[in-house]
Amino acid sequence: MDGMLIGYARCSTHGQDLRAQRTALTRLGVDIDRIYTDRGFTGRNRDRPGLREALAACREFDTLIVTKLDRLGRSAVDLRAIADELQTKGTRLSIGGSIHDPADPTGKLFFGMLSLMAEFESDLIRARTREGMAEAKKAGRLKGKQPKLSALQRKRLLADYESGDYSASQLCEISGLSRSAMYATLRRARDET
Repeated sequence: MDGMLIGYARCSTHGQDLRAQRTALTRLGVDIDRIYTDRGFTGRNRDRPGLREALAACREFDTLIVTKLDRLGRSAVDLRAIADELQTKGTRLSIGGSIHDPADPTGKLFFGMLSLMAEFESDLIRARTREGMAEAKKAGRLKGKQPKLSALQRKRLLADYESGDYSASQLCEISGLSRSAMYATLRRARDET
């Protein structure tokens, strides 16, 4: 008995990467309405709505297809847990068109190696990012998020708030800030005076 083909695609930033994965999944035979996606999530984050939906859609004899293993996850532990969950359901896992067979020792070894490589690559990216941010901070190029209001605007907002002439809602509307941002800006303005 043949099951359904279910696709999963994930990208953390670039939309074109997600489109390329969808195209590859359709070439592998997955119907467009059976492709579940996550955008803006890293592979280290196991709590992804698209992944949750894809796994929930999997039934016995179905095949979950990903273009590359690192699209499914970037943690060897999470990848192993996902593979075990699929095996328990009786769902096959296809990585770029090749079926992962957990009963085959060679397939198991290959899956383990790919999982470790995906995790290693993620660790390298994180280390390079931290290193680059440290260098940028040393050079004075990493200043963090800049305040929305200038010092003069913050001073005026504080004066208007303390005068009692305006409600908090009115001040939010005037300044263009959310309520929490407005109160944070008021604290900052008090610290500056």
